[in-house]
Amino acid sequence: MIESVATWDESEDQRARFQRTVRPGSLLLASTNLLEPTFRRTVIYVVEHNDSGSLGVVLNCPSETAVHNVLPLWAPLTAQPHVLYIGGPVNREAALCLGTVRPGFSADGVKGLRQVEGRTVMIDLDADAEFLAPLLQGVRIFVGYAGWSASQLDAEIARGDWMVFPSLTADVLAHARIDLWARILRRQEGKLSMLATHPIELERN
Repeated sequence: MIESVATWDESEDQRARFQRTVRPGSLLLASTNLLEPTFRRTVIYVVEHNDSGSLGVVLNCPSETAVHNVLPLWAPLTAQPHVLYIGGPVNREAALCLGTVRPGFSADGVKGLRQVEGRTVMIDLDADAEFLAPLLQGVRIFVGYAGWSASQLDAEIARGDWMVFPSLTADVLAHARIDLWARILRRQEGKLSMLATHPIELERN
């Protein structure tokens, strides 16, 4: 059953000021010295983080494959651009779907949805898309994911490969035209916001 409740409309800006530890819903931004092509200037949304390891999806790597060509039932719910996103280098044959619940609604007890954090949910692509449509503000479908074994992500963060920030609901469905990496840095305080001006290609500076 789809319920409308007020408790899902939390103050994201207030929450975003304080969270800096990795948890479901955290963002991992590639540091400026992480030059590996697979992850350079990527923004990863953390879906799972526990003693067994971590799993996330890259939010800013759209493919050229239209969702309609692969999963036509979900195409009407997909946020623009209506393409599959490359979620990471692991298991490119698998699809993972994240979505945003409309303000004022709760997905508690709704078959096919699992809350990740706030209004962001993981969606079972075998669920009834037509039934879920009134509840969802939009969805994004990823092929592949980024994964870390136990303590591996913590080691990479300690090495300086990743910066950890809280997410806002809008980040998950951000349009490909937006430089999401820079936008997230611009909303941080102090010197971190200045990193948003770091050139994409140092040789162009």
